[in-house]
Amino acid sequence: MRTGLPFDDVLTAAQAGAAWAFEVLYRDLAPAVTGYLRLHGAAEPDDLASETFLGVFTGLAGFSGDEGALRAWVFTIAHRRLVDDWRRRSRRPQVAGEVDDLTGLVGGDVEDDVLVRFGAADVHRMCAGLPDDQRAVLLLRILADLTVDQVAQVMGRSTASVKALQRRGLRTLRDRLENSPEKVGAPAHPFPALRR
Repeated sequence: MRTGLPFDDVLTAAQAGAAWAFEVLYRDLAPAVTGYLRLHGAAEPDDLASETFLGVFTGLAGFSGDEGALRAWVFTIAHRRLVDDWRRRSRRPQVAGEVDDLTGLVGGDVEDDVLVRFGAADVHRMCAGLPDDQRAVLLLRILADLTVDQVAQVMGRSTASVKALQRRGLRTLRDRLENSPEKVGAPAHPFPALRR
């Protein structure tokens, strides 16, 4: 936990209904969940994030596992809310003027907002043209900082499938970087942290 509090203490308190523990979990996970939903084109990412955490807090009493398992479980719920959102939107016509925009980011810390906006714009630009499943894998690996096994659990796929999607997505991104006119100083691997 970024708060420095032991995860087991926070989890136990949250499962007992302590408001401070819910707040710690929310503050720790909400920015990444909202970013994941926003970059996946959710119509209302903040609303979906709220729905996600409603589901998390409702089901938290039955959760058991470590911090990594909790993170994977939270992103599983977020991913399911996102798929539901896609289905709902596919049944209704798109209103003229609805545009995915990163300018709506609001927070309390200007430095964090700038870093989130800069990082989100870069990731969005790089992943925009990827197929949905490849983009989902890369965003879960990058933004959510989930392992390959956790991404497989979130997406309901095999580990081998997730590795293949990640490999194809990274290959596509690498090819784009190598063929881009701004490639001066571009890294050989678009997301070096994913080599693990």
